[in-house]
Amino acid sequence: MAQPIYKDKFTSAEEAIANIQDGDTVLVGGFGLCGTPFTLIDTIAKQNDARNLTVISNNLGEAGKGLGKLLPTGHLKKAVGSYFTSNRDAVKAWKKGELEIELIPQGTLAEAIRAGGAGIGGFYIKTAVGTHLAEGKEEKIFNNERYILIEGIRGKIALIKAWKADRLGNLVYDKSARNFNPMMATAADLVIAEVDEIVEVGELHPESIVTPHNYVDLIVQSSYEKKGGVYVEKPSRY
Repeated sequence: MAQPIYKDKFTSAEEAIANIQDGDTVLVGGFGLCGTPFTLIDTIAKQNDARNLTVISNNLGEAGKGLGKLLPTGHLKKAVGSYFTSNRDAVKAWKKGELEIELIPQGTLAEAIRAGGAGIGGFYIKTAVGTHLAEGKEEKIFNNERYILIEGIRGKIALIKAWKADRLGNLVYDKSARNFNPMMATAADLVIAEVDEIVEVGELHPESIVTPHNYVDLIVQSSYEKKGGVYVEKPSRY
């Protein structure tokens, strides 16, 4: 029997990140360092000439780790997210005026990305009403309660991290490493997935698939491996 032919989504990290251009808005998965596409970030730091990037992510990793690698290289213009104080370099860059920061409460960020992926222009929420985060936002009254309008979030490119991909591009995630990744896969024009393992079509149980293949444009094999619960770079072959 002839083997089925699948669209080739598999590429190198270098070819994948070449799609990122100066001034792009990039969604990046991860919570702390969990569920972070380390290989793709490393490749941007080393080889991509794009600057003035706006990164939408829960945080900017840690100093010298994850998205933290893009601060000293000058790739970032603005960071949109919830928790940046885990990276002292991000705080220093903001204080020096080298990095713009837009704070969004964590649950609001997740819902805004989900809304962007679902084609929802915006939604009203009580979180942050009456605070600095609500300044400049439209306000409405529902049932005698104040709400502010939050716009849905989309990006040009999403860099996400999954555990396994089959050769169609269906993705499954590893426990809490799932975090923001599935919703980001729905909210960008081009979705690049970094994965630990690639399997044949049919090896993933259908009920375990979280991100269907039609959301995924490119797949890169991770250059990291998990040891003792922590991802470390694989030893070079040379």
